[in-house]
Amino acid sequence: MDMSARMLAAATVLAVAGVVAGSGASAAAPADRPGTVTAVHALPPEAWIPGAASGRVLTYRTLGPQDRPASSTGAVFLPPGQPPPGGWPVISWAHGAVGVADACAPTVTGKIGGPYLGRWLAQGYAIVATDYVGLGTEGVHPYLDGRSEAHAVVDMVRAARAVEPSLSDRWVTLGQSQGGQAAMVTATLATAYAPELDHRGTVALGVPSNIENLAPLGGPWFPPLPLTGTTVFIAYVIAGLRASHPDLDVDAYLSERGRRVVAQAEQLCYEEAAAAFGDTSIGALFARGLDEPILRPLREMLAIPLRGYDRPLFLGQGLLDTIVPAPLTLKLVADLVGAGQRFTFRTYPRGHLETMLASEAEASDFVRAVLGP
Repeated sequence: MDMSARMLAAATVLAVAGVVAGSGASAAAPADRPGTVTAVHALPPEAWIPGAASGRVLTYRTLGPQDRPASSTGAVFLPPGQPPPGGWPVISWAHGAVGVADACAPTVTGKIGGPYLGRWLAQGYAIVATDYVGLGTEGVHPYLDGRSEAHAVVDMVRAARAVEPSLSDRWVTLGQSQGGQAAMVTATLATAYAPELDHRGTVALGVPSNIENLAPLGGPWFPPLPLTGTTVFIAYVIAGLRASHPDLDVDAYLSERGRRVVAQAEQLCYEEAAAAFGDTSIGALFARGLDEPILRPLREMLAIPLRGYDRPLFLGQGLLDTIVPAPLTLKLVADLVGAGQRFTFRTYPRGHLETMLASEAEASDFVRAVLGP
């Protein structure tokens, strides 16, 4: 099937879905209903996950910062062959940090998981992959706003099923780094937020946690950290906070250098940002210390929930990770245990990205077990 035919097929499916959605009591679904698809277009084959039989980009409605209606984009990939009875089980992929500008969105760059997701696809799972709010849609992406990310992850499944009838309602969340945080928050709200779906479990790798506990140290005195990319990630957090809380005078906490860095962060994807200001110290970003008016929304954005995990959870961490250091994850694990949560936790003698590969066999066994035949 050539690209024009795929676009026609996508439009046809979307039209049918709209008729079905509007066949109830009301003439049409409310425009802001989470999961409502507003646009579909073909994804160039060179951007497909390896081995995919098809690839499309959707624009859909979801909830953004402070649970306000927003738009997101994301991709849908199908395995080759005929779906099993009940449809293709779904993996909703939550990607790691790429930046906060539209140009950084995976559906724009064409970098959507690569061979890693290809191996999941080869196991017979459909892959849906959100860009998150603000990456490819209006506004600055609210980086590490956990609820915003989680809503986009869930509503990506809703949107994909609206245009692709071969998808099952059975699904799991898979996330790494920023996506690991998104996956953890998704795990605590998916069942109640989307009861029409059958959320079976979560795989979360390299989860950034306990950052909110370090935030009170924020200020010109913040010490250098022997970690990778921290200044870039903090700049993205500040940019996201400004986007999600326009009522806050975030700039009042920043130095002149900090304001320039955050302005750059809003325009540059991770690799370019690291080259432009990655050697700037975190302390140099601030003119004064952070206080409660800014710490409160930071806690709301960044904190990983300690309760509410009502489906199986697999948590993986690299012991040699210099982006998300293992001690912070070990504290998260201890806090989850203290809160009475049950989950699987595995460590690997690997770095940040390498942990995805090192955990692959165990994560695959976990997903196979929770999704069933």
